[in-house]
This record gives sequence, structure tokens and C-alpha cells, in this order.
Amino acid sequence: MLEKSFGLLFYLKQSKSQKKGPLYIYLKITVDGKSVELSSKRKCESAKWNPSSARADGTREDVRELNYFLDALELQIFQAKRSLIEANKEVSAQALKDILTGNVESRKKILEVFSVHNAQMKALQGVDFAASTMQRYNISYNHTRDFIKWKYGTNDKDIKDLDHEFISQYAFWLKTVRRCDHNTTMKYLVNFKKIVLICVKNKWLPGDPFSNFKLTRKVLERTALTDIELRRIAEKDFENVRLSNVRDIFLFSCYTGLAYVDVKNLKRTDIQKGVDGELWIFINRQKTNALSRIPLLNDAKKIINKYDHHPKCVADGVVLPVLTNQKMNSYLKEIADCCGIKMELTYHIARHTFATTVTLSNGVPIETVSKMLGHATIKQTQHYAKTLDLKVSEDMGRLQRKLGRKRMLPT
Repeated sequence: MLEKSFGLLFYLKQSKSQKKGPLYIYLKITVDGKSVELSSKRKCESAKWNPSSARADGTREDVRELNYFLDALELQIFQAKRSLIEANKEVSAQALKDILTGNVESRKKILEVFSVHNAQMKALQGVDFAASTMQRYNISYNHTRDFIKWKYGTNDKDIKDLDHEFISQYAFWLKTVRRCDHNTTMKYLVNFKKIVLICVKNKWLPGDPFSNFKLTRKVLERTALTDIELRRIAEKDFENVRLSNVRDIFLFSCYTGLAYVDVKNLKRTDIQKGVDGELWIFINRQKTNALSRIPLLNDAKKIINKYDHHPKCVADGVVLPVLTNQKMNSYLKEIADCCGIKMELTYHIARHTFATTVTLSNGVPIETVSKMLGHATIKQTQHYAKTLDLKVSEDMGRLQRKLGRKRMLPT
């Protein structure tokens, strides 16, 4: 029989022996007028506790983490309630407490574990994780939820149902129904594997269903503008102000190697004098939080100076008036047509162009390029170097001249 009323309440409780200090947070579960209490095993100062919201007040990281933990605990209660209903069992306050304390066998659910993981990650956003990483895991959660509904017709599945077939079918669904390419599919499966390994480490799952599944990515050839194409864009006279602005911002990334989000967030305070007394960019990349220190080329300085008094730049304290990524890419297609460039021009090509055409092709050592790009390892940067046929030609030409001189030496 289902309950007629249901309530949850977090509150502070002082033990008889406790005189001062933070108090334990308890959860009161009420079903049909009958209540049980459960310790959250977390503490909070009385001054920080808000009885109205039943959460701690404040914006500090420890407060945010505590509140997200309580949100996750509350979510577990609702999931326990749902599991009882689906199993056609009586929903009572004691039954819910038993599930949470492990007094009865509680079958873990895939999305249940996933949602708790994401709630904890949200609490650490800006500390251990970037907003883009949080967004990626939210999308992965949604994909997993939609796949389970599509394949099994249920809202969730037991952890114990995770096996090689589940992973294979998930990959099939991502490629066919969601129309993800191979590398994007692998990216989402890597995210899901993190959730699976949480289950393995907690012994909720006896083995790793990914053990015989290869998460290999295809190596893609990096596309970049040639020196001629870059000059063609730079020298083009656009009557349309919006096209001219987008062209300048795109060129700025070609001269600095910054990704779209880093240029969008670039503040005037991020540009300072470096060790040589010249202007450098000092930023932590949004994607990896890795430090990038980039000396400004003269062409990049000219673009900065051009927008020094732009209303948006002055109002927001940013370096350039960057539009949304979607609008930037839309205008870049128009710019490519105007300049007779055949490739599909997107903003990310600017970063590739910096790595290849602007730096590596002109003899800048790969170690230096890697540091400016904010790469963790040289291996990441080597993907760009593979496309440099011109560099190979130059190196072999130098070898040919060296061998020719050797043959000319008298014996």
C-alpha cells in the first residue's frame, strides 16, 4: 500500500554530552504521520544553519559542498522510495531508513550512482573541475538515461545489469540514434566508465564490463590555414562591421593559439609585461586549467589596440567583443566564402593555425609551442607537427645539402 503523506526535514541536533561546537545534521523522514530520524554524519555551525531552507547559508566552498551532499542524500531517499514502489513494497519511514543504512539489500541503480557523482562534482566545480567538465558529465548522464529508456523501456537499471553487451549496445545507440562520430562516442563512454569504476571499487559490481571493450580513438588530421590563406583573410577589406570584427577575433586566436572560450573570457588584466619587458598573456585555460603564457606578436597587439575603446570591451573589461561560438562560426563560413577558402572554417581552426602555420612552420621548437598552447605533454602537440609536410621537406633539403657537402670534401 502506498503512503498518504510524505515529508523530509534536515535539522541540527545537539547530543546530551555536547556543550559547544558544530552540531550534527539529522534527517527526519515522515510517512503517514510516522517518523524516523537518520544522521547525515555531517556537522554545521548553528549560526550558519537556516531552518527555513533546511540548508547552510553562505557561498563558501565548504558550505556549497555540504548543501550538495544534503541534496544528494535527499535524492537517495526519493530513489529509495521509487524502488519500493516499483517492487510493489510498502513505503514506510523505517523501510526507507533501512535501505539507506544497509539493513536490507539495496540494489544500486546506474542513474542513481551517476546522479550522486554529478552532484558531488557540482560541489567541486571551480575547485577541481571546470564548468565545461561538469557540462560534459551532465550530457553523459542524459545520454545514459535516454539509452536505458530506449533499450530497456525503464527509467533506470540495476548496477548488476552492467555487462559487455550493455556497453556494446550503448556504443551502438550513440553512433546510430544520437549520430555521434566515433571519437565523440568514445568520449561519452570514457565518462560512463568512470561511473562504472565507482561501482567496481565499492564492490557493487563484481567486475569491470569495460575489460574487453576497446576505448580507442581515431587519429584525426588537424586542419589549419596555409600562410597564403591566413594573409588573404587578414588583408581582406570587409565593409560589414560585424564580419570585420569576427575576422579580427579569429586572427587574434591565429596569432595567440587561444581557444574560443579563452578569448571570450580574456580580460585586460590578463595582459601584462613578461620577463622580456614585452606584453604577454597570462591565463589559465578554461578547458584544462593549465597555465598558458604567450608573448604577444605585433599583429595580435594591433588587434587589441583596435578594440581598446569598443563599448563592450570597456563595459565588461574584456579584450575583444566576442560573440557566441555559434554566431562566430556562422560568420566565419561567410568570411571563408568571401576569401575563396574551400575548407569549412570554424573557430577552432585558429588554434591549429597558430600551432602549425604561425609557429612550428617558422621554426619555433615544439616544446615552446606546447607550453604556449597549455598542453600537459608534448604528445598532444605532436598531432599538429604530423601535418607539416613543408617542414619535412625543409628538413630533408637540409640533409641533402649536408650530404652533398660531404661528397665534395677531398679524400
